[in-house]
Amino acid sequence: MILWRTAFVLLLFALALPAGRGQSAETRPWDEIVAAAEGQTVHFNAWGGDARINAYIVWAGERVKALYGIDLVQVKLSDTGDAVSRVLAEKTAGRDSGGSIDLVWINGENFAAMKANGLLHGPWVATAPNFALVDVAGKPTTVTDFSVPTDGLEAPWGMAQFTMMVDTAYVDAPPRTAAALLDWVQANPGRFTYPQPPDFLGTTFLKQLLAMRVATPAVLADPLDEAAARSVTAPLWAYLDTLHPHLWRDGRSFPKDAGALRRLLGDGEISFAFDFNPARASAAIEAGELPDTVRTYVFDGGTIGNTHFLAVPFNAAAKEGAMVVADFLMSAEAQIRKQDPRVWGDFTVLDVAGLPAADRKAFAALPLGVATLSPEELGPVLPEPHPSWVAWLEAEWERRYVAGR
Repeated sequence: MILWRTAFVLLLFALALPAGRGQSAETRPWDEIVAAAEGQTVHFNAWGGDARINAYIVWAGERVKALYGIDLVQVKLSDTGDAVSRVLAEKTAGRDSGGSIDLVWINGENFAAMKANGLLHGPWVATAPNFALVDVAGKPTTVTDFSVPTDGLEAPWGMAQFTMMVDTAYVDAPPRTAAALLDWVQANPGRFTYPQPPDFLGTTFLKQLLAMRVATPAVLADPLDEAAARSVTAPLWAYLDTLHPHLWRDGRSFPKDAGALRRLLGDGEISFAFDFNPARASAAIEAGELPDTVRTYVFDGGTIGNTHFLAVPFNAAAKEGAMVVADFLMSAEAQIRKQDPRVWGDFTVLDVAGLPAADRKAFAALPLGVATLSPEELGPVLPEPHPSWVAWLEAEWERRYVAGR
């Protein structure tokens, strides 16, 4: 599976079309776009693996129906790459309009591949009124996706940052460096693990370790050069070689995803988990999935963070409806609800200080949750590596730790 995915992503980059081909700038006034959106059905391709997120999308559908007469239909994905391959197939077949996907939840390598191959509508984001509320200056990843400029082709939807969970019933002082984590795992065998790449969170754990171990972090922002990558990643593989024998099940198997990792923590089999949503632990405690002794922390020096986005394929059948839905999802109303840990807990892309007083008050009234760090406590955000690193890291991990066993 990893090798197929690697080949697919590399093929997309190899087939990259001339810049701008297949993409058209949006020049219509916003009120004209809103008028055209009425009555449209927007097929929203979004990861469907979280019941709370799915419920939030249902709520958003009710709101855009009431406000704009748009029917929002979620197409639940297990891998966003499936949507990318579908749009590419439609383009290859000459289907330049009436496409099957109107809006897609996206970032990272999938965005880079779609941008490179002219598979996106736009630029259009600057046209959307609520984009003016986004904290572009304070949150630069809202306009740069894994070091690739968004160029108005995707609308920022939420913020994410790698956050550690620890059960304080077992751990008094959580390790805050890679070296300290290794020492703890060696002293407490079987009490730590991570999801198996290419699971997104498992790959993010690799990127976090790489960012902490690499001699020159800036090299990760450049497109991957395989010969150089082997030298750059040597400390990562050496670290994992030492870590794996002391993991849960002796490192011979790994949980499949973030949910499986949390279940191990909830069952007391391991002492640590992690997530890309800083509020996930609080939500899991509230739901009875984790004990109330679980708390969160971050590594010294910062953790990997990014923005996730909404994009409109170049051949979307309901371009106007998709843009209007994305604009609504950037509104203060939608962002306040999304940041509520009782709903989702996804941190806002907006500049809260610049909002009207009522909206600032609503954000301030949101509970953080018993285990959620404040934005200040989350500390520095480390940039994501260039998307070309992702597939290579996953394939190399499989070659080293799966293929040979």
